[in-house]
Amino acid sequence: MIEGILVEGLVYGIMALGLFISFRILDFPDLTVEGSFPVLALIGGFAAGALAGLVTSLIHHRLKVPPILAGIITMTGFYSINLRILGGRPNMPLIRNNPLLGFARTWLGSGVLQDISLFIAALLAALLVAGLMDLFFHTEIGIAMGAMGDNEASVVQAGINPVSLRSLGIALANGIVGLSGALAASYQGFADVNFGAGIVASGLASVMLGELLIKSQFIGVQIFRVLAGSILFKGLMYVARSWGYLAGITPNDLRLLTALLIIGSISVSKYAGKKPKALSRPGEKRR
Repeated sequence: MIEGILVEGLVYGIMALGLFISFRILDFPDLTVEGSFPVLALIGGFAAGALAGLVTSLIHHRLKVPPILAGIITMTGFYSINLRILGGRPNMPLIRNNPLLGFARTWLGSGVLQDISLFIAALLAALLVAGLMDLFFHTEIGIAMGAMGDNEASVVQAGINPVSLRSLGIALANGIVGLSGALAASYQGFADVNFGAGIVASGLASVMLGELLIKSQFIGVQIFRVLAGSILFKGLMYVARSWGYLAGITPNDLRLLTALLIIGSISVSKYAGKKPKALSRPGEKRR
């Protein structure tokens, strides 16, 4: 049970890191995530997710479509693309092609590590993605991206094209989400075209729970607390599934609980005398 919560929390935490970039760093409410999440191969997952983000950016910038609507358009189109990837079937088993499980069994599945090999594999993947993100946001491009989320005019004054920078950020965010989708499909043992349904809400809940757990102005801490928030979210959902029947809660109510969890996180932030996290600017936290 505990290993399952930790593995799912870390795998889906990578997805939440992608949402962190779009919603927090770029201040771009991107719903492309639900379409870029369920793809099969790790490299292909990142590439397909980045492509989905780039399509959303082009629709937004070239056609002047609002960010949310642009994300919905891309999400709707990529549902059909995901079906094509799955060969026209709604789901596909991955028993013979499971990179996460294969890595765990091949490199970590012996001796005392056998029982926790899957957790270690997920932890290494999450730490690698989080570490690379931390390094990126300490580069000139990463710093400029964070500054643009706070004040786009400052980026323009520095001679940087905000359209190109935002497009890069959205592609990066959805690429990370696509990578998480590939890992999730590997962990679950199958890919499903509906994997991405409701993933934006759960990712936002993970980001907000992490912000409630750990207060920090440092980008590195903010990245790693997203993973902590994702683990906590998965734990809360497990408790709801396992013990919710005592209060009449069924699996059909989990999305409602996710929505209430987000509302509760915003309310707690507001009650603590701070501007709600869902409405705060990315640049106010990352410095």
